[in-house]
Amino acid sequence: MGENESSVRSLCQQDKNMAYQKVNADQRAQGHSPYLDNDELQATALELEWDMEKELEEPGFDHFRLDGAVQHHLGNSQSPDLDLEPIQPSSSPKGRFQRLQEDPDYVSHYTRQAPKSNRCSFFQILKVFCTALILFIFGIVMGYYALKKCPSPLTSQERNNPHVYHEILKEIKAENIKQIYRDLLQFPGEDDVDVAMKILVQWSSQGLEDARLVNYSVLLDLPGSSSNTVTLKNSGECFYPSGQQCNRETKTLHNQDLLYSYAAYSAKGTLEAELVDIQYGTTEDLIRIQAITNVTKKIALLKLGQSPLLYKLSLLEDAGFGGVLLYIDPCDLPKTTDLDDKAFMVSLNSGGDPSTPGYASIDGSYRQNRLNLTTLLVQPISAVLAKKLVSLPEDTVQKDSCIPLQLPATGKKVISLNIQSVSTYKTISNVIGYLKGTVFPDRYIIIGSHHNSLNTYGGQEWASSTAIITAFIQALMLKVKRGWRPDRTIVFCSWGGTSFGNIGSYEWAEDLKRVLQRNVVAYISLHNPVRGNSTLHPVASPSLQQLAAESQSFNCVEKTRCPGSNVSSVQIQGDSDYFINHLGVPAMQFSYEDIKSSENPSFLSEALFPVHTTKTEELDPTFSLHETIAKLTGQVTLQIANEPVLPFNALDIALEVQNSLKGEEVDIPQLLTVASHLRDTAELFQSDEMRPANDPKERAPIRVRMLNDVLQSLEKSFLVHQVPPGLYRNILYRLDERTSQFSVLLKALEQCKLHQSNETIQAALSEVLNSINSAQVYFKAGLDVFETTLAGKK
Repeated sequence: MGENESSVRSLCQQDKNMAYQKVNADQRAQGHSPYLDNDELQATALELEWDMEKELEEPGFDHFRLDGAVQHHLGNSQSPDLDLEPIQPSSSPKGRFQRLQEDPDYVSHYTRQAPKSNRCSFFQILKVFCTALILFIFGIVMGYYALKKCPSPLTSQERNNPHVYHEILKEIKAENIKQIYRDLLQFPGEDDVDVAMKILVQWSSQGLEDARLVNYSVLLDLPGSSSNTVTLKNSGECFYPSGQQCNRETKTLHNQDLLYSYAAYSAKGTLEAELVDIQYGTTEDLIRIQAITNVTKKIALLKLGQSPLLYKLSLLEDAGFGGVLLYIDPCDLPKTTDLDDKAFMVSLNSGGDPSTPGYASIDGSYRQNRLNLTTLLVQPISAVLAKKLVSLPEDTVQKDSCIPLQLPATGKKVISLNIQSVSTYKTISNVIGYLKGTVFPDRYIIIGSHHNSLNTYGGQEWASSTAIITAFIQALMLKVKRGWRPDRTIVFCSWGGTSFGNIGSYEWAEDLKRVLQRNVVAYISLHNPVRGNSTLHPVASPSLQQLAAESQSFNCVEKTRCPGSNVSSVQIQGDSDYFINHLGVPAMQFSYEDIKSSENPSFLSEALFPVHTTKTEELDPTFSLHETIAKLTGQVTLQIANEPVLPFNALDIALEVQNSLKGEEVDIPQLLTVASHLRDTAELFQSDEMRPANDPKERAPIRVRMLNDVLQSLEKSFLVHQVPPGLYRNILYRLDERTSQFSVLLKALEQCKLHQSNETIQAALSEVLNSINSAQVYFKAGLDVFETTLAGKK
C-alpha cells in the first residue's frame, strides 16, 4: 500500500512539475492572467485532468477524500516563482491544476458530480429562460389587444374598395352641414385672418393633423368713407348706386351695401360726360355705336353678361371710352330673384396681388405701383337706377314678357360720375390642410373653398362651401382613425381674398409653383355650390367629364334632379382659375343653379350681390342640396385619390378638340389634319396603355407610375401664351354652353371684324395649331416610352 502510494505521488509530482512549467510560463507571458489563451496549453491541461481523474478512480484511493481539503487556500502558497491572485473553484482544467500546483499535499474530495459552478449556470439559464417565456407570453397578449384597438393599415385593394367610399360618404349628413354653416356665420364683421383662424380651429378639431395658416400681404382696393354717386346734369338729381337719392335719409339703408357697391381696382375721380348705351358691349354693338358717334371720353351704359367683363372693358378702353355704368338687365335674371334695387360689386383684377403680377407676395418682393388696373371709371348700378337713366317706368316686366332696357335714340343724357376708393395693403390668409397619402404622397388632389369677410358681400356661398368641405373632412377623419388613408395626398384649402380676384389661391400657387407643376393631379372646386335649387350643373375638364357623369349615378339625394345633367367644359368663376390656366390641372365643380340660368347670358355670376344670411336657407332649407354636392365632391375626390390608374380619359380630350373645330369660321385644313392625328394617337393610347386600369395583372409599378405621369399632364399642352383679358388660357374650356368653338378663335374673329385686320386671327390660329400638335407629340412620346420599357423587360 505504501509503495503504491509512493509511486503514484512520484508520478503525479512529475506531471504537476510539467503543468507548473507550462502554467507559470503562460502566466508570465500573459501578465499573470488567471486563464490560458493558448489552445495547446488548454489541450494539455485537459489531458492531465483526464489522466488524474482516471487514476484517482482506481480502487484503494477512496481515503484521499479528506475533509481538511476545504481549508486549502491558494493565497498561502510559498512558491517564490508564482504571484497568483486567489483563484476560486473553477470548472476549467486550468483552475483545477493551478490549485493542485499550489500544495503537493492537496487532496480533492473529487466525485463524478457536476461542479457547483455548473449547477449555478444551470439555474441562471433556467431563470433567464423562464423570464423570456413570461415576457414572450405577455407580449403576445399585449399585441393582441393592441391590434384590436388599433387595426392594421388597409391594403391598397381595400383602400380602393367602393364599399370604403360608401362608408365615408354615408357620414356626410345634411344636418351636420347645416350646423357647421350656422356656426360659421357667427363670425360677422371680422377680418380675413380672424375668420381663417376659426376655420383652422374647426378643421384641426376634426382631426386633420397637418393644417396651417398661410398669410400674404396684398394690395386691396377698398371702398372709401362715402358712397360713390351718379348725378343727372339735366335735372341735378343725385343717386347712390342702388338708385336711392343722395338727399334721402339713409338710416334705414344697409350702409355697407352702399359702400361696397363699387368696382375694385377701377380708376378713381370724377367724370362728366354723355351717356352712351352700348347694350352688352359686343363687337357688333361697338361697330354700330362708333358708326354714329364719337365715343372718346364718354360714359358707356353696359349690361353684364354674354362675355367676360374684363374682355368687354378692354374693348371699351381701346375704343376710347372714359367711364362705364354697369348693370344687369332684369330680363336676364330668373323670375325668382329680387335684385332690381340692389347694386353689386365686381373686381377688375384678373388674378392675384396686383402689385406682384406673376410672382408671390412674400417678404422682400418688389411691389409695383398698380393702384388702378384700367383707365376707365367703372361703377356698378342697380336695375332701378338704370331704368331712371333710360327714362322708363320701373315696372317693365309684363306678365309673360320682359322688355329689355334700352336708352332712347333721341335726346342726350349727360351725367357726372364720382368714384372714390382706397388702395391699401392688407393681410389675407389661406387655410391649408393635408391628409397624406400612403402610396403616392407626392401626388396632390386639391379641394378648394373660400372664406369671405366683406360684411356679407358676395352672399353666404362662402359659408356654404366651407361647411361642405368641413363636413367632408369630418367624414374622412372618422375613417382615418380606423386605419384608412388615401393612396394620394388630399389637400384642403380655404382661400382668402377671392372677391378681389382670387388673390389667396394665386399667391399660394405662385409661391409653390414648381412643386405644384409636378405634383398636382386634379383640382375640385366648391365655389358657390348652391346658387339655385332647380338643376345640378356639373363642369369638368374634358379628361374628367366621364368621371363626373358616372359619379352622379352614385350620389343623388333627390333622384328626379339627377338624370339629364350634362357635363360641360365651360369657364367658371372662382379659385380654380390659376390651376386651370397656369398649371394645366384637370378640374371639376358641382353646383346647383336655377333652371333658367342655362338660358340666360353667361358671366352674370361675376356680380357679387349683398345677399344676406337667410338667402341660402331659403334656397335649401333642409340642406339636402348641400349634402348632394358634398357627396358628389367626395366621390370624385376619393376615386382620383385612390384609383391605381388615374380615372382620366385621353380620348375625350381629342374628341373635344375635334368638336371645337367644327363650323365654317375655323375650317382650316392644317388644324383638321393635326386634330385627326391627335385622335388616332389618343385612341391607340386609350386602348393599349389603359389596360392597367382594368386588369390588375397589368399593373407593374413602373408602368402604372409612367402611365399616371402621362395622364396627369394631358392638359398642359393646351395652355396658350396670349389670350384676350377674361378668357381662359386653357383652350379646352369654352366660353359658355351655347358656344362650341375655341373661345380664343371666336374672339380673334371678332377683333378681325372690329379692326379690319387678320393679324389677330392668324396669331390665334398659330397658337391653337401648336397646342394640338404639342398634345399629339406628347401622346406619341408616351407610347414610345411604354414600348421601349416593355421591350426592355422582355
